[in-house]
Amino acid sequence: MAIPNYVTAQSLRLPRRYAPRNDGIYYGRVDLVIQSQNWIFLLSRAIIVNMTKPEARKRIAILKKTINHHRYLYHVLDKQEVDDAAFDSLKHELWQLEQQYPELITLDSPTQRVGGQPLDKFIKVQHQTPMLSLEDVFSFEELVDWEKRIKKLVSGEKLDYFVELKVDGFAVTLIYEQGILQTGATRGNGKVGEDVTQNLKTVESIPLRLRRPSEKELVSAGLSQAISLAKIFNSRFEVRGEVVMTKKVFEQINTQRRKRNQPLYANPRNTAAGSIRQLNPKIAASRHLEFLAYDIVSDVGQKLHNQEHLLLPFLGFKIDKHFEKCLNLESVRRFHQEIDRIRDDLPYQIDGLVVVVDNNEIFTKLGVVGKAPRAAIAYKFPGKQTTTVIEKIILSVGRTGALTPVAILKPVQVGGTIISRATLHNADEIKRLDVRQGDTVIIQRAGDVIPDVVSVIKDLRPKNTPEFKMPARCPVCNSSIIHPLDEVVYRCSNLKCGAILKEQLYHFVSRRAFDIVGLGPKIIDQLMDGGLVTDAADIFKLTEGDLVPLERFAAKSAKNLVLAINRSKQISLSRFIYSLGIRHVGEETAMDLAAHFGSLTALRRATLEDLRLVHDVGEVMAKSIIDYFRDKRNLNLIDKLLAVGVRIKNQPSKNNQLLAGRSFVFTGGLSGMSRDQAKDRARALGADVSEFVSRQTDFVVAGVNPGSKYQKAKKLGVKIIDEKEFLNMIF
Repeated sequence: MAIPNYVTAQSLRLPRRYAPRNDGIYYGRVDLVIQSQNWIFLLSRAIIVNMTKPEARKRIAILKKTINHHRYLYHVLDKQEVDDAAFDSLKHELWQLEQQYPELITLDSPTQRVGGQPLDKFIKVQHQTPMLSLEDVFSFEELVDWEKRIKKLVSGEKLDYFVELKVDGFAVTLIYEQGILQTGATRGNGKVGEDVTQNLKTVESIPLRLRRPSEKELVSAGLSQAISLAKIFNSRFEVRGEVVMTKKVFEQINTQRRKRNQPLYANPRNTAAGSIRQLNPKIAASRHLEFLAYDIVSDVGQKLHNQEHLLLPFLGFKIDKHFEKCLNLESVRRFHQEIDRIRDDLPYQIDGLVVVVDNNEIFTKLGVVGKAPRAAIAYKFPGKQTTTVIEKIILSVGRTGALTPVAILKPVQVGGTIISRATLHNADEIKRLDVRQGDTVIIQRAGDVIPDVVSVIKDLRPKNTPEFKMPARCPVCNSSIIHPLDEVVYRCSNLKCGAILKEQLYHFVSRRAFDIVGLGPKIIDQLMDGGLVTDAADIFKLTEGDLVPLERFAAKSAKNLVLAINRSKQISLSRFIYSLGIRHVGEETAMDLAAHFGSLTALRRATLEDLRLVHDVGEVMAKSIIDYFRDKRNLNLIDKLLAVGVRIKNQPSKNNQLLAGRSFVFTGGLSGMSRDQAKDRARALGADVSEFVSRQTDFVVAGVNPGSKYQKAKKLGVKIIDEKEFLNMIF
């Protein structure tokens, strides 16, 4: 039936007991009706009037209970009974009632997650039980040696192990009094940390009030005889775990920073830690952090560490579900190998496993050495950090003229790969690290791809080592270097610098631009050095006869490259925009521009006001686009490209975007087209294409030999279609 703006419970034919008022009348504008836990909620976005304080108190209690129930379903059980709009409406109604009766606001209210005013400083917190660190082992042989050492100290005891992931997060401790969160603190030096309660309250997976498990739940987990709920809910209760940022959220944040020309964050762990140590809780709230619990410090009757993992979800905490009870080290090794195979597909970064003696009495008996417990060890994966020496620092000139400092390293193996170079990002990063030629440094493979300098071991620095200074002239063309006041980068002032032209061509032919197979940097260097190519348009004039005389070319390879060049002449508008290398315009922005304007002609004519209407295009980016299309050299290049046969496929109008509003994830091999081609086709028709499966994903397109995304889709109930079904949708 249609729901009027103002209704009574009777008009909906609801039993009197479901009405929010004793007189059966609900006063407010009704936006949505949902049923949850035997209650009918009439959700309003207008302030509820004429509700007495006792009535408001009852309603607030019900709202808090329901909101906490749905938080538990979503963050702990990975389920969702109501959609986000309904959940937000519940919280909104609670907030409205609390505004009318501020005295009814409590510490455990879901409205207290939003974060208050910025703090002046963090208060120090003394840990009643020290927050210990772990010793590391990097091989199975070292793990065996560890077991031999602890067995000598508990002679005759049977050792079972509980093994869990060593999540690369930020360790915190949570203290509850009478079941309500009172304090959240950082590790600090292990004995004293910082009070970051307000920031931790913004993390949705941290319960503000502990959930009380039922007797049936405890019995089902074999905990009914062991655990004392009275000790949990009637006194002080302490839980520890890691605040983590998922890889997906980290990539989204860096994508936004890249669009705004801001320095990128180094890794999810540091970003999560920095978020929690912000004095402004609203910044922490914006970072979409998660909390994974792994330890109960308080004695509530647990005899085994694995009992803590069984209990934590019942209390409302999210835990990582990859863990194992191992009766011997051989089982630990097998689990280690299994996790190593799938760790790149996990939502967050890990760097190994934690192996813990499962019996808590034996754990306590083994004691502590230094800052580490004897009864637990970190069994790391092959190291991705190591030390080496910077032999010299050089400057790389990019396609926009930006100078990037690069460390030339004494070759060293990191994660199975020999590394001889590492990026230093920019002059500000060099100053922050205080890195110099001759320094011994710690390097890592950030994201398993780009080598990165983490820190300098200054005790090993040679005497009288000078600081690094950015030069006044370009190392390639000797032109002057400029440093705009509003940018962190230094740039070559000569737009015809040979290094800039080469980098622009590398970008032009890259996979996400024209995607010319077989035309890589070394061949482009040959073509430019031989005078065959001076700009991008010249690529399309190449003949087999031009290529055969060059090194690495024979008649067949020359023919294949010319064919690849000719095939690439047909290109989508978004790829073409991206290929131009406009400053601040990355792949996603190019797609947004193509979707908004539909044709290159419309984009060339766009004004600043037009560009501001495009999703995520700000003032700086809009000005950069305007400047690009005002430059006659750029317009001449575009005209030359069109003259040599490049044909741009205009973006379909929004009326023809068949997949608008739908989200897709692709996994496995496709036969009719490449995965990238399928993604481009879906985007061209208005779809949102992601690399991660979530509840918001509409379709997972599964090809041959699908990966973990396929299993995740099955688990979440996301619709899975094959290549044929996808093709039927787009043609």
